[in-house]
Amino acid sequence: MDKVSGRLTVFFEEPFWTGVFERISEGQLSVCKVTFGAEPKDYEIYVFILKNYCRLQFSPVVAADVKEAGCNPKRKQREVRKQVQNTGIGTKSQQALKLQQEQLKAERKAANRERREAEKQRQFELKQQKRKEKHRGR
Repeated sequence: MDKVSGRLTVFFEEPFWTGVFERISEGQLSVCKVTFGAEPKDYEIYVFILKNYCRLQFSPVVAADVKEAGCNPKRKQREVRKQVQNTGIGTKSQQALKLQQEQLKAERKAANRERREAEKQRQFELKQQKRKEKHRGR
């Protein structure tokens, strides 16, 4: 049985508060970035997670190192303090977000190209129809 873990990091990224959801499953890391706007309270984050977690669009998976957590409480406390002081997100998370951004950009480009081609084809057919009507001698 594999271990699945998740983490939410909330930080201030000028001018908005941003949250990064990290999900590690089977040694694979996927990330989702959410903009909150004003500084969210703990209960607001909890409500957001309950209502919107299933709708979050996570990035494609990236290989991640899964570390076994030590059971020493002082060490855990030190790690928590270090994570709280560390503003921002991890490098692997940034890579996953960049991969998602590039993927969405490629999809957007393909959709725009498709739309442009369809519009060009429609204009061409309209022009052909007008030419045929003129040629009939009406």
